Amino acid sequence: MHRTIVVGLVWNRKKELLLCKMPGDRGVFPDQWGLPGGGIEPDETMTDALQREMMEELGIEIKEFKPAFFKDGTYEKTFPDGSKKEIYMIFLLFHCLTSEGEISLNEEFLEYKWVREDQVSELNMNLETVDTLSKIGNWDEIWV
Repeated sequence: MHRTIVVGLVWNRKKELLLCKMPGDRGVFPDQWGLPGGGIEPDETMTDALQREMMEELGIEIKEFKPAFFKDGTYEKTFPDGSKKEIYMIFLLFHCLTSEGEISLNEEFLEYKWVREDQVSELNMNLETVDTLSKIGNWDEIWV
């Protein structure tokens, strides 16, 4: 089984990145901080999927976005019923700029934080998010 996932590196105008904490009983990275995103549905473009996922998971409209990079790997996903399955995932990452509106999380996340570059090491992040953040470069230059 494989799945193509769009992932939002969601930024605000203060150059802070949005991180979200997964519940302990579900997802690919349970009980850890990570990035919002989700699968591309049949007949959906990657950018339509990105905008849909950010609205569904965070309740936000993405004002601007640009491709960042992609990653892949095989991960064990825990489903709400407790079952687990190995899935090959392709992650398409996008830098996203959002308005200053309020975040409204759905049931996929427990909480969120806007963080500066010097704050990320304070969170229990999943290894893929740590790797992703190491690849994005200088945060001050992303939306120059």
